[in-house]
Amino acid sequence: MREAAFVKQNKDKWSTFENLLSNKISMNPDDLSDLYIEITDHLSYAKTFYPKSNTEFYLNQLASSAHQKIYKTKKESKNRIITFFTKEFPMEFYHHQRKLLIAFLVFALFVIIGAFSAASEGDFVRSFLGDGYVNMTLENIEKGDPMAVYKQQGEFNMFLGITLNNIKVALMAFVYGLLVGIGSLYIMLQNGLMLGSFQYFFYEKGLLWESARTIWIHGTIEISVIIVAGCAGLTLGAGMLFPETYTRLEAFKRGIKSGLKILMSTIPFFIVAGFLEGFVTRHTEMPDWLAIFIITLSLGLILFYYVYYPIYLNKKSTSNQHENILSI
Repeated sequence: MREAAFVKQNKDKWSTFENLLSNKISMNPDDLSDLYIEITDHLSYAKTFYPKSNTEFYLNQLASSAHQKIYKTKKESKNRIITFFTKEFPMEFYHHQRKLLIAFLVFALFVIIGAFSAASEGDFVRSFLGDGYVNMTLENIEKGDPMAVYKQQGEFNMFLGITLNNIKVALMAFVYGLLVGIGSLYIMLQNGLMLGSFQYFFYEKGLLWESARTIWIHGTIEISVIIVAGCAGLTLGAGMLFPETYTRLEAFKRGIKSGLKILMSTIPFFIVAGFLEGFVTRHTEMPDWLAIFIITLSLGLILFYYVYYPIYLNKKSTSNQHENILSI
């Protein structure tokens, strides 16, 4: 990008930031810190592509002034973990929701392909789930308890094993993002095919509702946050492919940081999903209304935290910034 184009693209933001500093307008230290990070990224870009230019000199002065103000006013929260989950992460995740949509659509596509493949090829389910699992499930169906697989282990052991395994899958979905995001989509492919063929297997046995009401008690959260982990991998891959105004190395580091934050956000949900699978799903005798209530509540929680809440916080933040600018 030519220097003139770079300046034109960002000058309004620099001017606003300079006015915020010089007029000493009250501003949330964390928001000011986020702006400061963006300014320093622009400075790094200018040093790389426009060394010793007026643009570099201007941004260096602006960053220095901002540094002095931030580290005089910014206070570290005593409840850092709480603020991460309630504010810092949702605010940032707003900018990654398009990647979440991509991960979801890829996953949904392969769920459909998995179901279609299971309907078309008799051995497809066995190739994915394994002969042992399929034979065991057929035996359970004959015994009149098709969901008996969720009752074989003790509650705590099942909770711990499932939680750790799900976190492992999420970590793989993130790390595979190093393959420019394609690896993360492959994890979506694997899990989508497995889910689609699994559900068709029970449909073919006339047990679709029985399986769905049981599996989705824990699966609503479990599957959702695996998709979110896929979004983390896509974020990492996007940092490598689309550096925008940053250097490729800087964009890659930002991708790792953002992806890790997304991955961290899934851990509490995996714990909840593991708890549900270990302690609740095994109660297949529960009434339908209770199963539907748990599934609906789980879906509402996921949609609120990863879709609605980031949008709400972003709109609120934008509104506050406009008020500050108008008061200049």
